[in-house]
Amino acid sequence: MADYSQIDRSPLLSFLFYPRGDTTPCPEGAFDLLVPVEKGISIACRFYAGHPGWPWILFFHGNGEVASDYDEIAPFYHQKEINLVVADYRGYGASGGSPGFTHLIHDGHLVFKAVREELSRKGLEESLWVMGRSMGSLSAVDLAYHYPEEMKGVIVESGFASVTRLIKHLNLPARGLNLDPIEEERLAMIRQIAVPALILHGELDMLVPLQEAKDLYHHLNSSKKNLVIIPNADHNTIMFVDLKRYFSEIQEFVQGTKLSKIP
Repeated sequence: MADYSQIDRSPLLSFLFYPRGDTTPCPEGAFDLLVPVEKGISIACRFYAGHPGWPWILFFHGNGEVASDYDEIAPFYHQKEINLVVADYRGYGASGGSPGFTHLIHDGHLVFKAVREELSRKGLEESLWVMGRSMGSLSAVDLAYHYPEEMKGVIVESGFASVTRLIKHLNLPARGLNLDPIEEERLAMIRQIAVPALILHGELDMLVPLQEAKDLYHHLNSSKKNLVIIPNADHNTIMFVDLKRYFSEIQEFVQGTKLSKIP
């Protein structure tokens, strides 16, 4: 695993994480799960169950979001006959602790295992895809590398290969930090990922440039992969600029009807 300790000890964290303690009561049909990740600290996950026989997407959200933000978004997944479980990070929603990249990667493994165990325990459909939006792409890609046999595929929306590339693009204060080993290790890992992959990105994304999606796509070793560029969409409007296409692409990917195509 890449060593993020130098970033976690630096002022960069205040530019890259925006924790919020917001949460809401569970909507009808949903349920929450607290996943212990360290003594006294648990990560909150919200399961939006539309039907016990539908497949599931484990979703890692962006850095300014919380799981309960998806109370109003989950029904769009249900319309496509997909169940959704959204995981928070330390310091977000009902989760304890404070965020950091070492924790983000470490906790993702425990959340993934706990979600699979919970689906099995409740007798729900266990077909599982992993999806990461923006910062959540780090967790999603890491899990795709480590658990190719336990997941059906990975979806990356508005994401990037390595947080170091985002730090450089945004010209964040990183003087004295050696970021190259992190980026090299992440790229080496991505080149070994062979699970089916869907990359979604907004054409006009200025926060995470479109080139990041293209680079991620080309580095992946997946025989089934697809890069979908949403025209006229930026980082925070990608879902709503073309709502129909956004969810149709996810549905088709989950149903396994799309093959690799070179953009």
